[in-house]
Amino acid sequence: MLRPLWNTFWSEALWLPPNVRWSDVAPGPGKAVVYTDHRHLFLAVPFSLLLLALRIVLNKYIYAPIGKAVGIKHDRNIKLFSNHKLEAAYRANPASIQICALAKQLDMSERQVQRWWRRRRLQDKPPALVKFCESCWRATFLFYNLVFGWLVLWDKEWLWDVDYCYIGYPHQGITNGVWWLYMVALGFYLSQTLSLYTDVRRKDFWQQVVHHAATLAIMCLSWVCNFHRIGSLVMLSLDCSETLLEATKATKYAGYHRASDYMFAAFTALWIATRIGIFPYYIVRSVTYQVFAYLPPFPVLQVQIFLLWVLLALNVYWTWLILRLAYRALKHGQVEGDIRSSSSEFSDSSTTAHAPNRDRQIGI
Repeated sequence: MLRPLWNTFWSEALWLPPNVRWSDVAPGPGKAVVYTDHRHLFLAVPFSLLLLALRIVLNKYIYAPIGKAVGIKHDRNIKLFSNHKLEAAYRANPASIQICALAKQLDMSERQVQRWWRRRRLQDKPPALVKFCESCWRATFLFYNLVFGWLVLWDKEWLWDVDYCYIGYPHQGITNGVWWLYMVALGFYLSQTLSLYTDVRRKDFWQQVVHHAATLAIMCLSWVCNFHRIGSLVMLSLDCSETLLEATKATKYAGYHRASDYMFAAFTALWIATRIGIFPYYIVRSVTYQVFAYLPPFPVLQVQIFLLWVLLALNVYWTWLILRLAYRALKHGQVEGDIRSSSSEFSDSSTTAHAPNRDRQIGI
């Protein structure tokens, strides 16, 4: 019963340019080049599990000890008296609770309820050490992937002239270096997607979900139809600024505010150069327009074009948040807030210091 659906999904008319057959790009002996094998995509699962295990080990034996050594708090130690009715109201719907009505019901002053509410929220926020370890792990892997990507692609002609991503397609061989770059990066993005639900939840959580899903889809689709050259360029352009972003966060959590401010300035410049400059002009524009000078349109190519525009839209959204944070930094002399999600959870010290004023602003 599923055979017709399976055949339709793997139709050559969907995945390949006209007049190209699966047999033409199937890996095997006697071929002029080494073609990608779609079955290798399943290797992303064990790679992701290995990376998750490596992350746990590094967090326990390297990142956490370093964080504690530089004085990052690993617990909040917030004193809070037990009140079952307040706890029930907090868990039910903390956003819509009426402080005045709750205070009368419990025979407490509004100020007492406000104070309890504020401390209860602080209890739910993860310690700075947890966020420090998360950023250290991402910065470590992204730096490795960026360096490895440059080493692998430095002598590749398509890195310097994107037209070579289309010249000779689909008969473009894949090297061992590009194979490892793809497989390890796929494992990382898959592990990041899985850990989104257990990591510190940011305000841009759903944007991150869309970003990871679009990136994974581009990499998988480009691998299956042997369009891996564009996929490698997308990875390289995304990792450049992302590495510095996570390093800036880790420095901020560690309390080196002056250094993090300088790194934030460098990150902002690099982000705009790569995400708003190189990515749309060098990659998105090329795949949207220049590609059809060499290839006829086919469905999977058009899907990849759409996904690239999704990534570009997310880049524009995050750039607006970054510039807004940069404006606040110039105005107040210090970066406050999560760099990309503009979340107040970024700095524990700034969150605690400004909590009373913020509570009064929202009526709690």
